[in-house]
Formats: sequence, structure tokens, C-alpha cells
Amino acid sequence: MRCDAVVLAGGPVDAVAQQQPGAPNKAFVEIAGKTLVARVLEPLRASASVGRIVVVAPPDVRNRPDLARADDVRPDGRRITDSLRNGLAGLDPDAPVLIVASDLPVLTVPAIDDFAARTGELNADVIYGCVERGVHMASFPHVPHTWARMRDGTFCGGGIAALKPRAFPLLERFIERLGAARKHPIRLASLFGWDVLLRFALRQLSVAQAETRATAILGAPVRALVSPFAETGVNVDRVTDIALAEALVKAGY
Repeated sequence: MRCDAVVLAGGPVDAVAQQQPGAPNKAFVEIAGKTLVARVLEPLRASASVGRIVVVAPPDVRNRPDLARADDVRPDGRRITDSLRNGLAGLDPDAPVLIVASDLPVLTVPAIDDFAARTGELNADVIYGCVERGVHMASFPHVPHTWARMRDGTFCGGGIAALKPRAFPLLERFIERLGAARKHPIRLASLFGWDVLLRFALRQLSVAQAETRATAILGAPVRALVSPFAETGVNVDRVTDIALAEALVKAGY
């Protein structure tokens, strides 16, 4: 399976970016002398499973040398959906596109190749990457995560997803509905269903049940992709993650 890729390197100056003066956002924070976005672009470019690479980033960084491996650099938007729309523009609407976070410091070519191959096997419009806790702990026991306990395992979200551009309008509408409901339990229940929320709270919700409900809500096939590569779930989200990432890179991960 050969996929185009969109790397999301937009967004504001957050607490991570503030640790490095002049960094427009955390994607441009250096880890062991190389920016996070450069560490993502290197394995993407080296992967035979990846075709065109589009980076979405602040407009004033398009000529930076750490973006040289991208085929195209496009401006980010005020919201992540705006950035995603810009990144997907002009790509094949029926072919899955890898959506890759720009803060994955130890991403590898085998992890990318495996994700692309599994994306082809799943043949869904929206694919959400995740990592099982045991897989993560075997490789990165000191890297913290927020975990979701399901009936068939405990998982964290990964930094790679896949999306067929034709499904983007459906996904955008869902994100808008989720944003409007996030502070209102009744609205959230009406969006996901009381049965799903109760099963999740009791740790009785299976991945298959979550996929079925997500497909019904979105109106397009949704699947979870459980990656056997723990590095897809290692990101830099907090200031304390910088030192962890540097330690991993220096250790040869």
C-alpha cells in the first residue's frame, strides 16, 4: 500500500514551544539537535509506502531547511480542521492519506510501512491509530500516556491516522458537534449514546462496538488500527516530554 501523507505542523506557541525561543510551535522544537518535524519527515521520506508528503505549517516557515523533505508546504489554519482541509486539498479523494502528527520523535520506517499496509487491509474511510498498553510498556515503560480501558484491552491514541479525503466533510461536521457538546453531558450522551458511555465507564465497551457506533455517527466506515509499533504513540505533548524524547533519541531509538 502506497499512501500520500499530510504532516500537521501548525498551531500556536504552546508551553513546549516556549522552551525554545523563536520556535513557531512545538513541531520546530529541537530534540537532540534536530526539530521534531524533521524527525517525522525523515522516516516518511525514506518509506517506500509513502508517496507525496504535504506539511501544513505556519506560512512564514515554508522555506526552512528542516521541511526540505516535504513535497509541498501549505499554510495552517486557525482550527485543526482548517489545517487538515488545506493539507488534503487536491489529493485523490478515494485513496487513504496518512495523517501524521509532527511531534513523534522516534518514528521509524517499519512503523510507517506497517501502518500503511494495515490501512490497505482495513479499507475504511477513517482509521484511528492506537497502541495497546502492553506493547507500549515493553518498549517505553517510562513514557506516560492517557489510557482508555476497553473490554479487549487498554489503549492509548497514536500519532498516525488515515483518512480518505472524500470523508473529510463528514469528519469535520462530527468534530464540530463534538466541540459543541464536550461540556454538556446530555449532549455527549445524545451524540454517542447512553449505552456506549455506560459500557465504556464499566470497561465493557469493545473496540468493535466503538467502531460500529463511530461508523453510524460519522456516516462512513471507521476502524481502529492497533499498531504493534509503540513508537507511533510516543509524542511530545508536555514540557517534561522533551527530556524523555532526548533520552530516547540518544539511546538510539
